[in-house]
Amino acid sequence: MQHAAAETPYWVSAILDWRLVWVAARVALTSAYVLGGLTKLFNFAAAIAEQESFGFRPGWLWASATILVELVGSALVIAGHFVWLGAGALGVLTAIAMLVADNFWSVRGPARLVAANTFFEHVGLIAGLVLVAAFAQVIRE
Repeated sequence: MQHAAAETPYWVSAILDWRLVWVAARVALTSAYVLGGLTKLFNFAAAIAEQESFGFRPGWLWASATILVELVGSALVIAGHFVWLGAGALGVLTAIAMLVADNFWSVRGPARLVAANTFFEHVGLIAGLVLVAAFAQVIRE
C-alpha cells in the first residue's frame, strides 16, 4: 500500500502497510450497519415498526430495503469489491436516516444537543465511507 510520507514516522507507515489494518478498518467502519442489519433481520416486526414510526410505509418494504443495504453494502466494503457501491449505498441510507431521525433543528430542550451530536456523528460516518471508497480506488485491492 505504501503510505510513507516525509512527516510520517517509519513505524506508523509500517503498521498502515499491514493488510490486516485495512481489513480491520473496513470491518470497524461497517460494524454498526452489520449489527443493525442483523438486529432488524432477526426482529423484523420491530424493524417494520421503526420504519413506520418515521412515516415510511409500507414498513415491511422499507425495513427490507434497509436490511439489504446494511448487510450487502457492508459485505461489499469489507470484501473490498465494489467498495464504491457498498459505501455509496450506506452513505445514502445514513443521510436519509439522519435527516428523518436526527433532525435536531426540530428538537427543543436538552434533547436537541443529543440529536445534534448524533446528526454530526453521522456526517462523519458518511465522510469515512467516502474516504474508504476513495482509498479502495487508489489501492485497487
